[in-house]
Amino acid sequence: MKKKSKKPKIAVWKFASCDGCQLSLLDCEDELLDLVGEVEIAYFPEASRAYIKGPYDISLVEGSITTSHDAERIHQVRRQSGVVITIGACATSGGIQALRNFADVQDYIPIVYASPEYISTLKKSTPINEHIYVDFELRGCPINKYQLLEVFNAFLNGRKANIPKHSVCMECKQKGNVCIMVSQQIPCLGPVTQAGCGALCPSYQRGCFACYGPKETPNAASLGDWFKQAGLDNEEITRMFRGVSSYADAFRKESARHEHPWNNGK
Repeated sequence: MKKKSKKPKIAVWKFASCDGCQLSLLDCEDELLDLVGEVEIAYFPEASRAYIKGPYDISLVEGSITTSHDAERIHQVRRQSGVVITIGACATSGGIQALRNFADVQDYIPIVYASPEYISTLKKSTPINEHIYVDFELRGCPINKYQLLEVFNAFLNGRKANIPKHSVCMECKQKGNVCIMVSQQIPCLGPVTQAGCGALCPSYQRGCFACYGPKETPNAASLGDWFKQAGLDNEEITRMFRGVSSYADAFRKESARHEHPWNNGK
């Protein structure tokens, strides 16, 4: 009799984050039950106290690296994982906490904490791929649960994940939305942001906040110039590009170009 193959072991790890992307996995509900039938969830503190030692076939990593302890721990995750998939803006671009990267974090610690002497932190909040090799990055703040299921399906079946690389503008077109930048002059990051949210904010007459980070080959400089022509000053444009994906390369460079216009952002 042929011996039944073991189920792939899955681990879910948390670093500096709000847990929203892990909750997106739990939000799969009925789909999660089907997934559990195909894999063994060996480590997922958000959902269970159960703990099965590695190695793991797939590790999902949420959160950015903000402490020296986490900078060491992420290497431990990599060593015991066959595939590492980072989920969410924190893990893929440093998250909202990466706003500290544009200032001196030591200036804020005494303001926020009553006993700052107990706080030990790195100067920057960095994405996981600045520390280890990452097999796949899934964007979003939080991630799209259906995209997560697609990535799981792809890796479990040895195929490429079918995740869109086009902009939020394409989602607006698919929904029949009238462009809010053209019709109402509302600043929007949709032209340079990767799809995934279903054009949620533009559908309610709000500019895109770039929760899914830069799309493939974004022309952030062109959009920054459009903002300038629309009447935004350098401070407003800098703030536009400094949101949940502020430390993503394209957004970081464009925000710097308007923060320091005298040296063209270099």
